[in-house]
Amino acid sequence: MDARSIIAKLRRREVPDASELAWFAQGLADGSVSDAQAGAFAMAVCMGGLGPEGRAALTLAMRDSGEVLTWDLGGPVIDKHSTGGVGDCVSLVLAPALAECGAYVPMISGRGLGHTGGTLDKLEAIPGVSTQISQDRLAQILAETGAAIVGATAQIAPADKRLYAIRDVTATVESLDLITASILSKKLAASPDALVLDVKVGSGAFMKTLDEARKLAQALTETANTAGCRTSALITDMNQPLAPALGNALEIAEVMKVLTGGQPSPLAEISAELGGVLLSDAGMVGDAQAGQDMIAEVIRDGRAAERFGRMMAAVGGPLGLVEDWARYLPEASVILEVTAQDEGYVSAMDGEALGLAVVALGGGRQVESDVIDPAVGLSGLVRLGDKVSAGTPMAVVHAAREDAAQRAAQAVRAAITIGPTPVPVPDLVQERILA
Repeated sequence: MDARSIIAKLRRREVPDASELAWFAQGLADGSVSDAQAGAFAMAVCMGGLGPEGRAALTLAMRDSGEVLTWDLGGPVIDKHSTGGVGDCVSLVLAPALAECGAYVPMISGRGLGHTGGTLDKLEAIPGVSTQISQDRLAQILAETGAAIVGATAQIAPADKRLYAIRDVTATVESLDLITASILSKKLAASPDALVLDVKVGSGAFMKTLDEARKLAQALTETANTAGCRTSALITDMNQPLAPALGNALEIAEVMKVLTGGQPSPLAEISAELGGVLLSDAGMVGDAQAGQDMIAEVIRDGRAAERFGRMMAAVGGPLGLVEDWARYLPEASVILEVTAQDEGYVSAMDGEALGLAVVALGGGRQVESDVIDPAVGLSGLVRLGDKVSAGTPMAVVHAAREDAAQRAAQAVRAAITIGPTPVPVPDLVQERILA
């Protein structure tokens, strides 16, 4: 086999077979496929597609380009993945809750991407926490605490790491086949028995329409199930931030409020819905409702909070985090309240613009080398349907400098639409695609 013949096959709108895709993935991983060939491959896939069988074959080939983890634990290994949104800190609530229910959760997560925050960046807002650990240490933490949220090592799906960098500079990021293979090659490398996918839709998501989100959810579930991992998906609303805060330390604060306060919230509700489906698919409960009730209970009674504290201590976090979490989180030096200028109802929120405002404050990366300020962001955000008057607080900006705070305040006002009449608020869960 050689790269040129495989690319030529794709150019003729023919799908390479599994062995050819495996060869190409290995070439991406070991460098025998050049950047030019990788770019041509990505463009050919983007233009012609692979179809369901080819998509599954590429996913498995990219998974098998590196190490596939194996486990010897006392219960099912399960995982969750989100396609990205704003104020989305579900993983930090769900992973300890699942562990408290008896599952093992090796959650390999990522950094911030575009306007969306990264789970690893949020965790590292907690002093001492390190998310880059060895696979031996990961197995040890799983055995001790039941869950770990960590970054991928260089040995996990190296073909994806190479191809993703090429896609980023060749305008091929949007390919459904390549998105699916990228997400699932890393998730399947952790060898979960069951997986649930949180596919976001709306102004704060990458998928802006329900049709786009449905196509991605179907491609992901179909491919993962073909690969032998029982997988369901929920399409969830991202027309407003899930938590009322954006920014790394500020989102950790929201997580701690959910875990230690036990009060109903959209963040707790989505966590329970996703967890219920996952426990059901893993055969740990009779149905998704029973699983949802179990997740809600361990969040409400504080057991998930205690588990989260053990997880954080295992990766270097403070031992007293759960009891006095506010003491440990960094605080910004400039705090600015953003008030409404008109009377009416919150009728729309541009989640992407809000996310980019946090990036501009230093809470995300504009280039890979940027250093994140964990303290900056937005808190106290209004919700769709809220009634406001002139002077009503709509958000609080947390910034390092006064000029940055003023720019963020302008961005927040531009991102929130105030209308004369109430608007219907979208359901948190818009569709379910069950295994």
